Amino acid sequence: MSLTALYLLVALGAGLVAMFLKLPPLVGFLAAGFGLHAAGVGELEGLHTLADLGVTLLLFGIGLKLDVRSLLRPDVWLSTFAHLGFSILIGVGLLAGIAPLGFALLADADLGEMALIAFVLSFSSTVFAIKVLDERHDNNTLYGRIAIGVLVMQDIVAVVFLTISKGHWPSPWVFALVLLLPGAWLAHRVWDKITSAELTALFGLAIALVPGHWLFEAVGLKGDLGALIVGVLLGSHAKAPALAKLLFSTKELLLIAFFLSIGLTGVPSIEDLALASVLQILLPFQAAAYVAVFALMGLRYRTATLASFTLTNYSEFGLIVIVIAASTGLASAQWQTVLAVATSLSFLVAAVFNAYAPKLINLLNQVLPTQNPKRLQEADRPINLGNAKALVVGMGRVGRTTYEELHDTQGYNVLAIEHDSLRADSLKAEGFRVVEADATDQDFWERVKKGVGMELVVLTMPFHGDNLLAMDLLRKLGFTGTVAAIALRPEERDELKKRGAHAVLNLYASAGSDLAEKALRINQERQTAAAG
Repeated sequence: MSLTALYLLVALGAGLVAMFLKLPPLVGFLAAGFGLHAAGVGELEGLHTLADLGVTLLLFGIGLKLDVRSLLRPDVWLSTFAHLGFSILIGVGLLAGIAPLGFALLADADLGEMALIAFVLSFSSTVFAIKVLDERHDNNTLYGRIAIGVLVMQDIVAVVFLTISKGHWPSPWVFALVLLLPGAWLAHRVWDKITSAELTALFGLAIALVPGHWLFEAVGLKGDLGALIVGVLLGSHAKAPALAKLLFSTKELLLIAFFLSIGLTGVPSIEDLALASVLQILLPFQAAAYVAVFALMGLRYRTATLASFTLTNYSEFGLIVIVIAASTGLASAQWQTVLAVATSLSFLVAAVFNAYAPKLINLLNQVLPTQNPKRLQEADRPINLGNAKALVVGMGRVGRTTYEELHDTQGYNVLAIEHDSLRADSLKAEGFRVVEADATDQDFWERVKKGVGMELVVLTMPFHGDNLLAMDLLRKLGFTGTVAAIALRPEERDELKKRGAHAVLNLYASAGSDLAEKALRINQERQTAAAG
């Protein structure tokens, strides 16, 4: 128990330090793992099992929200293979170029081993990318869907490689997996009968681990791929979003074990650290390649850059590939430690870039040539705001209520902005006038400024940082209309007012006062009725 307590305290402390440094906590968890190993602390029993569970639930959650048709898009599969080829070429070039510098691992490496390492470094981290998208609530945005599609395609490529490199094909029983299709129908019928939240969570966990992970491992395939596939098979159920939310906290806790386990792979030598640091040189080239490929596929620079920053990192899946490659003699076992450090450092680099993504994108838009709107994909073309007088940004519960009040009660011509594609489509089907767009996009606010008669903007996005960025863009572009926003805490309300918001509603305080007022009114009415 004392070892467990030590792990918890060190992980918590490192996560808090990372948060104070404006970095994702996962960077702290990685540092905690390396620190514990360097200090000679023994490995916590069951840590790798917890880590595997976290990754399995992560991929199961992706499957619940994945539209398989997205994998057939050229900007997904073609981008994946084009970037893979470029990454291998540039990776081999870098490794060959630094070989004369005296790195022992590269002294005797032939071209085949270098190509294998470059192949491993071409993968992006599913865990890191989904964490970034989850934190932004951007899983269903255009760039989020493309990034997830690329990650899935990379996983498929890696599974094929692992199958070939092991020297044997999956069990003949692999063909029995087709029975998952009628099995999914049965699971849907069982799920219809479940009403308890606890039983729903247990149902999802059992499905992810048994017909998902265990069954695929039993026939010689990767269990994580199985979790992804059964997630896809269950994703069409009406309760799938609720299940994903139920498993979210469990997945987040288990992924802490995953990041700790990466740091426990070994104590790197000075040479290992130096080589891992040099490998970070590949990241900006890979990022630029993603931007170029996505732009050629008809995406705006902003969309291409956000997807690129999400995918520009090294993959924990690559560590699995290198372990298998080392066991079959395709590469030196020492690469495991080097690539573990390189992966950790790439998370740190990617965390910094993603934290400043909106500002970097605005800078890039000033430098890169203007794109022809006709050559852009329809989902990424300029938006026609029409004659809307009021704009509601963010169509969650608060945004929806605001829209209905302005439109139905006040008679305003209202336009709603929602960045989640699925929610936008659902609202359109209900009759709301909705445009799918990102309110942290300077290009979008440029179009708002040109809107005829736009006089009111209401910011109801759930994240305070997004509302602040939208306020800054409105002020920068000289918007002269009225701006209202929501806040959860007093300090958020004060910050929004300082940025120029004319009205800020503190949701918790307002809900409390409204409830108290209604309770007193109802109580008075009941007392009057009783007295009469």
